[in-house]
Amino acid sequence: MKTLTAATLLATAGVFALSGCASTGNITPQYVPPSAYQSYDCQALSQEYSRVNRYVDAARNEQSTIAASGVGVGVSAGRWGISPNISFGVGKSNNTKARDTKLSRLYGERDAIIQSARIQRCSFANGIKIYGE
Repeated sequence: MKTLTAATLLATAGVFALSGCASTGNITPQYVPPSAYQSYDCQALSQEYSRVNRYVDAARNEQSTIAASGVGVGVSAGRWGISPNISFGVGKSNNTKARDTKLSRLYGERDAIIQSARIQRCSFANGIKIYGE
């Protein structure tokens, strides 16, 4: 039986380490028209902004899991002979995709609230940046 070499162990450890570094990427806000909040006054906009931020924080804190879509075990033949082969399939779980969709909508709502607050010259919106600024 063939013994594991240090290079094989390092390669295996590298695969597991890199799979832990997978990210959700940048989430682009969904467009929400500022006119959706035109009937709100400054106090209501401030409260709505706080409410949406609580939802954003809760969505960010949800466990984002990376689901392995499969483990393959086999034998490969190559230049150096026959050797065992193990492959791991890694991808986003449905929970992560749902969380990203929820965050995208919340970011869009937050941007629309700030735009509406700027139109009404609300003081709480001073210094708050929206996506793309």
